[in-house]
Amino acid sequence: MWQRDGRSWCVQGDIRLGNGLDRHLFELLRAIDRTGSINAAAKLVGLSYKSAWTLIERANNKSAKTLVVSETGGQKGGGTMLTGSGQILLKLFESLEQKHAQLLVELNRAVESDTEALRLLKPLTIRTTAANQMFGVVWLIRHGIVGSEAVVKLKGGEYVCANLSRQEAHALELAVGTEVAVLINNTEITLATGPEKLRLSARNQLWGSVGRIELDQVEAEIIVNLKGNEETLSAVMTRASAERMRLKPGLQCRAIFKANAVLLATLAC
Repeated sequence: MWQRDGRSWCVQGDIRLGNGLDRHLFELLRAIDRTGSINAAAKLVGLSYKSAWTLIERANNKSAKTLVVSETGGQKGGGTMLTGSGQILLKLFESLEQKHAQLLVELNRAVESDTEALRLLKPLTIRTTAANQMFGVVWLIRHGIVGSEAVVKLKGGEYVCANLSRQEAHALELAVGTEVAVLINNTEITLATGPEKLRLSARNQLWGSVGRIELDQVEAEIIVNLKGNEETLSAVMTRASAERMRLKPGLQCRAIFKANAVLLATLAC
């Protein structure tokens, strides 16, 4: 989803004409037409002078006729202007831009009326720096005087416990059945091998198997396939630790993390 005019839009897209002539070029052409200066136009659209000229030169080379010319001593200070062909192409793009905007409005209205499509799109709307992002529904929630505890059932049937303040639970409007994203940094996860479940202060111990191992000189990233193969978790440890544990693909393991290491986010379209 992205924001436009204060609304969340599910469908987006840009116009691209033949030979890669896209919105960035036409924003620059519009600015040149307005200012008469390549330098001023570049600043207006957030480009360096060199980048703007590179864009113009590529467009001139790809087009059947020259779009932009530069003359010494122009009336607007830079002497850069659109040719007749450049003007025609800019007007064409602006006309297509208006029709494209109308089409996007119609497409988003169609998606908004399809509740099943919205449900499928929800997980794609969250952007986060957390390496681990899983989805589930609130299965149980308990409120204390200050804090709250939420138990989330993941797609594969595993349960994750999260601690948060009552204020946070209220702000997220958490209730049994609420769809949520479960976010965990990979540095918060510890791995253990062996068949027995350990007695630890960490509330979460998820069963799985090592799926993939990425090594560098110092660290190792372990990708764990959770039970049922519906979700994966990423855990980071030192390379020495991974070698000492003799981790390898297929090895059964548990991903262990505390309830206060879990962040929850509600899904809204």
